[in-house]
Amino acid sequence: MKQDEFAFFNQQLAAMLRDGIPLEGALKRLCAEMRAGSLRDELQALEGDLAKGVPMAEALVPRKLPELYKRMIVVGVKGNDLPGALTMLADYFQRQNQVWTRLKSMMTYPIIVMFVALLISLVLAFMWTCAIGPAFKDIFSGMGVRLPGFTIFALSTLKSIWAFPAAICLLLAIMLCVVFVPAVRGKILWRLPAFKEATVSRIAASLHLLLKNGVSLPEAIGLTEQLETSPAAAADLQQWKKNLAGGVAKFSEVSAKNKMIPPMFTWIVSGAGENLAEGFQRAAEIYHSRAIYRTEVALYSVLPFASLFLGVVVLSQASLVISMFLPLIAMLNNMSN
Repeated sequence: MKQDEFAFFNQQLAAMLRDGIPLEGALKRLCAEMRAGSLRDELQALEGDLAKGVPMAEALVPRKLPELYKRMIVVGVKGNDLPGALTMLADYFQRQNQVWTRLKSMMTYPIIVMFVALLISLVLAFMWTCAIGPAFKDIFSGMGVRLPGFTIFALSTLKSIWAFPAAICLLLAIMLCVVFVPAVRGKILWRLPAFKEATVSRIAASLHLLLKNGVSLPEAIGLTEQLETSPAAAADLQQWKKNLAGGVAKFSEVSAKNKMIPPMFTWIVSGAGENLAEGFQRAAEIYHSRAIYRTEVALYSVLPFASLFLGVVVLSQASLVISMFLPLIAMLNNMSN
């Protein structure tokens, strides 16, 4: 699901409902203007069930939509404020899309560089294995030329020239898994400052959204834990639930001894006193800004390192192949002398 498209859909749906357009009609109209895809299919199925008289809570159950979204829609319907819930959801998904877009931009350039390095490495390995290597071996063995030390080293290294593309291919596969597999991404990237603060912002925004619409704190924490892809964050939320079940009342004590969520988060939320929804909102805004700043810094740092990596890969393999010409140069010099 594309979060920017989903956010725009919810903004439009909320505006239509405020204008007095029935929910089924608004859904049908918006789905007709959406491009084909899984999101439109799910929303069309939802509109079809509602048109048949199926209650909203039951119609949402089989739909492949975010659990937080389905829960908030039900809360909005019960509270007779579905447009308000849709507006908050649109803001939520828009913020998440903004952060994730920047994080993907930060990772896209290294992946492109790694892919280019893999292609160059494959070309050099193929040229050496199929063309250059056999020819030079025949020349050297037939002429009895004394090889320079660097050429001898290169010949021994070039025996394993396919190790270069294999290693790059492995690194590229790991990077692609980190980007496109949520489970892997949650286990690895939360250790990086930008991703960690993006995760904290998402948790705070989810809790604010739920508490603002009347969901109890234990229930909001439980739902947020189910949605969280980072094992470390999920473990912190699970500990919060245990502390609440044990009779702990103050949030500063509920969120003590976290593994991932930083102490400043607890301090910000606790500063709101009894109004935890407002505290989570402040924390979400602060960590959202921090995540945006971190991604900007990381992006400008990644670019030169990625370029340097590509240069090292190309020069290291190219120098090994070029070293094969050193004996020929020495022979030409001897002949000219």
